[in-house]
Amino acid sequence: MAETNAAGEKQFAIQKIYTKDISFETPNSPKVFTQKWEPALDLNLGTHVETLENSMFEVALTITVTVKIADSVAYLVEINQAGIFTIAGFGEQEMGPMLGSFCPNILFPYAREVISDLVNKGGFPQLLLAPVNFDALYMQHLQQSQQGSESQTLN
Repeated sequence: MAETNAAGEKQFAIQKIYTKDISFETPNSPKVFTQKWEPALDLNLGTHVETLENSMFEVALTITVTVKIADSVAYLVEINQAGIFTIAGFGEQEMGPMLGSFCPNILFPYAREVISDLVNKGGFPQLLLAPVNFDALYMQHLQQSQQGSESQTLN
């Protein structure tokens, strides 16, 4: 395990990456397989951070993909991909981006692979999710949080 040395050196280590939860549903099968394949995709992302011990953090990335044909759901995939990370020696200003952007960037390719495999095994055409800019999402989250706190202050 990574430890902070006396000089306060910044340390980052991946301790474990694992799938915490998986769900795959095809509520309208087998009918969905007889329809013309013109899918509409809806993607939702979320992260959750839990502080563990000794500068260790669990970061969990939740991805929900809903694919519809017309008004019916072809399939729904939800995955909770998680990792345990040792992060030490970083300042308070640096911890937010580490946990909110850097760690999810590490987890996303694992989740994308699991989703692609599940969709393929479910009998559907391969789904390749585009890369996600977690830096931009994190900044957007900070702006929304700041706007929310400003509106609460004004009321």
